Amino acid sequence: MGKRTANCGELSKKNIGKEVILMGWVNKSRDHGGLIFVDLRDRSGIVQIVFDPEEKEAYEKAKSLRSEFVVAAKGKVRKRPAETENPNLKTGEIEVYAREIEVMNPSKTPPLYISGEEETAENVRLRYRYLDLRRERMKKNIILRYRITKAVRDFLDSQGFIEIETPMLIKSTPEGARDFLVPSRFYPGKFFALPQSPQLFKQLLMVAGFEKYFQIARCFRDEDLRADRQPEFTQIDLEMSFVDEDEIFLVTENMLKSVFDKVLKIKLKTPFPNISYKEAMESYGTDKPDPRFGLKLVDISSLVSDCSFKVFKEVIDEGGKVKGMNVKGGGKFSRKDIDELTRWVNSLGAKGLAYFFLEEELKSPILKFFSEEEKKEILKKMEAERGDLLLFIADQEELVNKVLAALRLELAKRLNLFKERTFQFVWVTSFPLLEYSDEEKKLVSSHHPFTAPCDEDLHLLEKEPLKVRAKAYDLILNGVEVGGGSIRIHKREVQERVFKVLGLKEEEVKEKFGFLLEAFEYGAPPHGGIAPGLDRLVRIIAGEEDIREVIAFPKTQSGSCPLTQAPYRVSEKQLKELRIKTI
Repeated sequence: MGKRTANCGELSKKNIGKEVILMGWVNKSRDHGGLIFVDLRDRSGIVQIVFDPEEKEAYEKAKSLRSEFVVAAKGKVRKRPAETENPNLKTGEIEVYAREIEVMNPSKTPPLYISGEEETAENVRLRYRYLDLRRERMKKNIILRYRITKAVRDFLDSQGFIEIETPMLIKSTPEGARDFLVPSRFYPGKFFALPQSPQLFKQLLMVAGFEKYFQIARCFRDEDLRADRQPEFTQIDLEMSFVDEDEIFLVTENMLKSVFDKVLKIKLKTPFPNISYKEAMESYGTDKPDPRFGLKLVDISSLVSDCSFKVFKEVIDEGGKVKGMNVKGGGKFSRKDIDELTRWVNSLGAKGLAYFFLEEELKSPILKFFSEEEKKEILKKMEAERGDLLLFIADQEELVNKVLAALRLELAKRLNLFKERTFQFVWVTSFPLLEYSDEEKKLVSSHHPFTAPCDEDLHLLEKEPLKVRAKAYDLILNGVEVGGGSIRIHKREVQERVFKVLGLKEEEVKEKFGFLLEAFEYGAPPHGGIAPGLDRLVRIIAGEEDIREVIAFPKTQSGSCPLTQAPYRVSEKQLKELRIKTI
């Protein structure tokens, strides 16, 4: 038959009259009792092939075709008869009249639906991922990921960045999660670690004088999984010398602006809003704020500290907070709706949900506990209008913020406040440098131990470490953290001070980070960077709920691979070579 001369999805009216050889998979086959119609699919799309009894040999072969058979077809492109066009297909105005057909490989009946959008159990999809990836939705997601990655590379190249690979087999260092360890055959009893990020190496590249580095970096973390986590993931890793936060923001914003313009034809508005960690927690209850809708949190503690409502007063006396939100137009909620919301916040740990309806007059079961002046001040601070519903939670601040942040998102779903295909970025800055870990009973880094403290807070490092702010920032898209970064420490004495406050012993520092501290003594420049997560970014752009939908071969939520059966027991011979015994 010869070589392929055209792609299925690229044929159009321009090709009418031309003879073509197509190759691909049978998407559907329909025998109409005279003509046989086959939808042939390759990566570019689908085209209809027509088999006529007059082409006897081809027609007889076409009778045996089934879904997912791999075939080659030769024929002439022609216009579809009037009123048989398919507006849902890019090639819907034409068809190919087949003269020859060759079955290159038959197929068993697939264990999942490929041509439709029918739901299939995830374990089946991952077990037969090579079939799942044939589906239109998955194909689009993987191609979208490629186009986004290419747009990132093109932009960074245009800005003078150099792509440099860093090692996959490295030394285990504490960076916030467990390392995946790799035993060494040449050094029995010793292990490599897979990198959680290229953090130390990109800093060393700045010491080496490359000034602008990037890498589409593979990273590995042995941590509990969820919808936006995988044990192996990809980040867009950037590092620059002689920059401050504003310059990093500018590069990142322009990179994303270029990606959205080239890939989606969407014009992002820059600069992105910038709010402090403190403001994010106060107004949204989370450091991952979603600014696509209102429902900001309002603290009314000072207004109700002396009220007669025992629940509010006791919480405030114990150092807690009373915060709420104004649900615009929420006055239409029924008592049943409120009861349902109350049970919902109870499930998150809240003891209750107080509420006020503002209709002709203010209504609430707890109204009698507030003076006229207190009610007036509450309505003013909440910017309440007729038809509004005011909701309040009273408890310790951490729980109040957690519950209200979740309630805010729940209400947005119920009220349809999310706008389709809206992408709203926001920077969150001025994070605490350190936080106290109840689990580890010690101070830990809020980001990582290489983050620079704010210059004006450096004097507090040993005396009041929890008051020290970091030169750190997160990039949030639609309420999801898609990237984080910081200005790094570049002076040995400052890095040693941070290690000491974190409780690292001198011997441990020398053993794990000696090479980095030594590098700082050879003219390390000021530097900083950011690492947007490619998987999360693509997931949001694709409109998916889970990053597994934009990764070609992901793991399950338990971290296994149904396709290859990994992780898997290795042979005793391999273990013996590594001098490892299993329990």
